[in-house]
Amino acid sequence: MARRNKRKVFEDLEVIDAGAKGKAVAKAPDGRVIFINNAIPGDVATIETYKKRKSYYEGNAVAFSTYSDKRVEPVCQHFDTCGGCKWQNMGYEHQLYFKQKEVVNNLQRLGKIDLPEVTPILGSEDIYFYRNKMEFSFSDSKWLTTEQIESGEVIENRNALGFHKPGMWDKIIDIKKCHLQRDPSNAIRNFVKEKAQELNLSFFNPRKQEGFLRTLMLRTTTTGDVMVLVQFYFEDEANREKLLDSITAEFPEITSLQYVVNSKGNDTIYDQDVICYHGKDHITEEMEGLQFKINAKSFYQTNSEQAYELYKITRDFAGLKGDELVYDLYTGTGTIAQFVAKKAGKVIGVEAVPDAIEAAKENAQLNNIENVEFYVGDMKKVFNETFINTHGKPDVVITDPPRDGMHTDVVMQLLKLSPEKIVYVSCNSATQARDLALLDERYKVTKVQPVDMFPQTHHVENVVLLEKR
Repeated sequence: MARRNKRKVFEDLEVIDAGAKGKAVAKAPDGRVIFINNAIPGDVATIETYKKRKSYYEGNAVAFSTYSDKRVEPVCQHFDTCGGCKWQNMGYEHQLYFKQKEVVNNLQRLGKIDLPEVTPILGSEDIYFYRNKMEFSFSDSKWLTTEQIESGEVIENRNALGFHKPGMWDKIIDIKKCHLQRDPSNAIRNFVKEKAQELNLSFFNPRKQEGFLRTLMLRTTTTGDVMVLVQFYFEDEANREKLLDSITAEFPEITSLQYVVNSKGNDTIYDQDVICYHGKDHITEEMEGLQFKINAKSFYQTNSEQAYELYKITRDFAGLKGDELVYDLYTGTGTIAQFVAKKAGKVIGVEAVPDAIEAAKENAQLNNIENVEFYVGDMKKVFNETFINTHGKPDVVITDPPRDGMHTDVVMQLLKLSPEKIVYVSCNSATQARDLALLDERYKVTKVQPVDMFPQTHHVENVVLLEKR
């Protein structure tokens, strides 16, 4: 039986904090915490709840008595509806404050470990137009605002190219200008939409599973390369070529123009054939003279400039002298492994995704790096006694796991392995704290450095150095 949620209204509550997933926090008169979607710390607001649980509510601010002095005017016209940059109405210095606070709170409250003085969070020089990868969806039934619906106006053209409305898998917000990716991103997206309509091409409908155009992916690099990938639901060679030829003619600076024909129920491309239509089948990023080939399926940190800062911190924490054996766990495409290789004796990278390891090997060859080796395998299975006996006991372990953190078996193996140093890079300080608590019996946290990779959002990376007690 569905749980009933009686809506409650609390007047003039002060918003006191920013919590998990970027939601603001207030306290209800009954002591429960209220997580609020559309407020920031310092606001005084009337809150209407829509969910009640034993220890908390979830709600929205429906009226404001006082606006916080931490507020700024959002620069994006889509801010109220998009949901991609939830903190765009909060000054950047305050965003950094709450990100650092979250990291420290998680490590202390969840990890229950002694911390050194935490180094102030490293902010991003670019707080807009910093992402190197964006994915947009086509839709023949764009999301309409309340005002548009209530106006009674008949909107015949419902085509959209943009982002999913939060909580609505089948509704797309038509984006005019996004402030996350630098030019020519907006120009390409807007041109593709206009040209598609001019050619009378059908936009996708996920409910009916019909329509020609599915998604548009754009990737850029600091070297000026641009990749465009159009995903079609079915093959229509004549119309596909008309659209792709138009893109090539309008944007000769495109390095790689590719396409996918995907008739599956979902639009993931990782099990699909990507076809290069014009230019190269990859783009190239550069970092300290190292070159990294990025194809349509590659994982690469989505803020290139800040990724460089993150990797420098990781290398600095490792404190390599030139003769160490380094293990790089969850190596991905081997970016960190290659970045630290010139200061290490040898680096062994391990990753579960075969395509990523192939890319790592290819990039190492491209960069003439001979002291790295890469291996494919599920970390909890491959990182065992046999692996260590084969490759040697590392002096330093670098680990950069996914959001779920390290598997318990991997943590236990690290304790058994007992390297002198562990550098733990994390995009989720809550799961990082859990893992640090397990490592605490043998390792002391000696350095903590939060890094802001994603301005205008609540996401934050954190780098921790652990040294043997």
